Amino acid sequence: MAHFVIMGCGRVGATLAHTLEDSGHSVAIIDQNERAFNRLRASFCGQTVTGVGFDRDTLREADIVNAYAFAAVSSGDNSNILATRVARETFHVPHVVARIYDPGRAEIYQRLGIPTVAAVRWSADQVLRRILPEQSINGDFRESSGRLILGELSLHEGWVGSTLSDIETSAGVRVAYLTRFGEGVLPGHGTSYQQGDVVHAMMRVAATDDVTRVLSQAPAKESE
Repeated sequence: MAHFVIMGCGRVGATLAHTLEDSGHSVAIIDQNERAFNRLRASFCGQTVTGVGFDRDTLREADIVNAYAFAAVSSGDNSNILATRVARETFHVPHVVARIYDPGRAEIYQRLGIPTVAAVRWSADQVLRRILPEQSINGDFRESSGRLILGELSLHEGWVGSTLSDIETSAGVRVAYLTRFGEGVLPGHGTSYQQGDVVHAMMRVAATDDVTRVLSQAPAKESE
């Protein structure tokens, strides 16, 4: 079980809160308008916090210091990005995602290392993929035999600068393409993993747990 903090209790935030709670996780959801919490089902057992989602005291009340992930899905782009940066840079939350309405800002946010989901192609599933690594591996494409799957990888920040070849060798996967600055990129010889990249790879379904375990840790340093 992990702890998740969500900013924004609209239809999106409520869906995320219910899905995460159904998966056995603890959830705190923040909104400026207390009436927004009426969107939550009566049986919701998570924490509701009334306040501004980028305020540090509000985030502390939501137990951000123990959060595995933070999702900013309010109706304001600027608020979502600011809150996400505070969660990542002040509280060092390992997994963050911001919902945006202006796709033109995506490259700027990606350069800041903030995964974003544009509202024009938004779904709760896309947000979950970025804050739940096990969900990202379960979902993009399966070939006809059911033995291979294409999914997004969640990598420890220690892999930044490593070549994709090293990642393939360590995790036993084959990288298909990258999403970099919001655009798909076919990797070439010597392509390295950069902060903000989303790595899409083919792997054996039976090995997904091992892939997650290997990539959730920093790569082992070579002995001198």
